[in-house]
Amino acid sequence: MGRGGASWAWPTRRFRFAPGLLTLALTLPLTAAAVGCAGPGEETGGTGASAPASASRTAQPPLTGEELCTSAVGYWAREMLAGATPYGDYQSMGLSNRQYDILREVVDAARATKRTQGPRAARELISRQVARECADHYRDGGPTEGPWQ
Repeated sequence: MGRGGASWAWPTRRFRFAPGLLTLALTLPLTAAAVGCAGPGEETGGTGASAPASASRTAQPPLTGEELCTSAVGYWAREMLAGATPYGDYQSMGLSNRQYDILREVVDAARATKRTQGPRAARELISRQVARECADHYRDGGPTEGPWQ
């Protein structure tokens, strides 16, 4: 007995995990990690064999240099027209020096068009001018083809 006649003792029962709960707690993260390690088009299963890719997925051919230029320059032109400030330099934007030149020319023209004709006309100008400039830039091939060599 302690002071004042009160008795204090640790509880005699111990907290125990149910064996199934402990197993679940330990295997769930491992199962999630294994499922996340499947490659593209693979499904994980109990046998370790991968299933064929879904028929709804079709292989897309890689984009051409012209298509990449149009996509990247068009994206940044629309962003800058909307008032975004690009971070870093043209390389951090994923552009080549020539693509950045196209971007600056297009954004200047789009801003002028936006002031006089509105934002819709400016976006349409971006689409037309970027497509034309990128097609012109890549008409003779990319860096490993044509006059680039």
